[in-house]
Amino acid sequence: MAEHTLCRLDEIDDGGSAGFEIDRTLILAVRKGEAVHAYVNSCPHVGTPLDMWPGRFLTKDGKYILCATHGALFEIEDGNCVAGPCVGQGLTPVETRLGDGLVKVLL
Repeated sequence: MAEHTLCRLDEIDDGGSAGFEIDRTLILAVRKGEAVHAYVNSCPHVGTPLDMWPGRFLTKDGKYILCATHGALFEIEDGNCVAGPCVGQGLTPVETRLGDGLVKVLL
């Protein structure tokens, strides 16, 4: 595993999401205050990216990560699917580290 800089923390709005690609791996990140939760951007149901529009991963109320293809809902904090065709499965987590205003990931 190697550490990669994903972005500056302030590049993701608090309560917002963003998409990235590092070493051909698509990553989605969701910011909640000073915490960033990151996952591989791939629905466990069929492997498609979750965002239909780049960087838009959340339900309108910001409570869940949404798969735009199948409507599956995932918990932000742990990536577990709580509704849709992949209930009981989850997103693949990507370890994040924050420091010096930067979001770093281990891949």
